[in-house]
Amino acid sequence: MTHTRLALTLTAATVLVAANLYGAAAVHADDGPSVPPGTEPSASVPVEVDPADPDLKLPEGATLAEPKVLDIKLVVEDQGGEERREDTNSDVTFALQAEVLFARDSAKLSDQAKARIDAIAEEINKQKSTQVRVFGFTDNLGSHAHGVVLSKQRANAVQDVLSQKLNDPNITFDVRGYAEQYPIADNSTEDGRKKNRRVEVTFPRTGS
Repeated sequence: MTHTRLALTLTAATVLVAANLYGAAAVHADDGPSVPPGTEPSASVPVEVDPADPDLKLPEGATLAEPKVLDIKLVVEDQGGEERREDTNSDVTFALQAEVLFARDSAKLSDQAKARIDAIAEEINKQKSTQVRVFGFTDNLGSHAHGVVLSKQRANAVQDVLSQKLNDPNITFDVRGYAEQYPIADNSTEDGRKKNRRVEVTFPRTGS
């Protein structure tokens, strides 16, 4: 009887000690340092900058350039690349591929061309622009002389529709043909040449 009670007492003591030990270990783990991810100490010490360092000062007599607003450009192109709109702080430019305006090697506008040109005219009215540039471009196939004539004829055709749609004597047009000059894509591929065969309409951003 005495041995049994002693054994039970020892067993209970053992369980209590084990429980205390496990409890103590758990508390110790909870009390350890907790650092949010990404805030762990860096292995390198941050570089200190001395504001009095002479290399950070302007040379005697030098001045900072006048502050200016950087020109921001936004380009939106339809999925087929047939039409591209480019917006900057000062100008709006529409570039229409020749294939959506003319038949091959022709300066006669197609039936679908007028709707696209009318949409550009509406944007010119919206911007209240009175100066419009219409520039024609070709790829590098064929002679330069032929490209100059064709690109100018195509620019004239687009300008003619714009002028009729706008019907504003205060608007002046600058119409030019540049042939293969100023390509926007690689002329060594047909996809590139297709992008280069284009008419661009540019006007100032003056409205809302």
